[in-house]
Amino acid sequence: MDFRESEPRDEGFLRALYRESRDAELDVTGWSDAAKQAFTDSQFTLQDRHYRNQFRAASFLVIERAGAPIGRLYLCRDERELRLIDVLLAASARNAGIGTAILKGLQEDAARHGIAVTLHVEAHNPARALYARLGFREAAIEGVYVPMRWDPPVNRR
Repeated sequence: MDFRESEPRDEGFLRALYRESRDAELDVTGWSDAAKQAFTDSQFTLQDRHYRNQFRAASFLVIERAGAPIGRLYLCRDERELRLIDVLLAASARNAGIGTAILKGLQEDAARHGIAVTLHVEAHNPARALYARLGFREAAIEGVYVPMRWDPPVNRR
């Protein structure tokens, strides 16, 4: 698995990935394929703009396996935390341990630097259970999102 900064050439993949992530939700709307496409294109554009404006120092990465894109990973690091802004895998790459491997890698990196890993997850998102299994603690729910935090172990001598 490899990570690289996203480039303009990735926009088609990233839009399709986002659309795929919303398919189940949109299947119940009764909308035409054209309406679904227009909606997800609009939502992708708004989300991308928000992330890039809100997290100007972030890394917007494409996840690749065997040279092919399989997901996205958006991170923002400062002296206190490594914030997982977003991670999204293609359906074909889910439930294969990739998400776990990515999160464990982030935890190892954060531990080396003595900083926390933080994220927000929608309350109904199945990834919430994965985060809990990996030691992330929940804070009070903020609207539809649950803030979660993982702190590295304290070195005892």
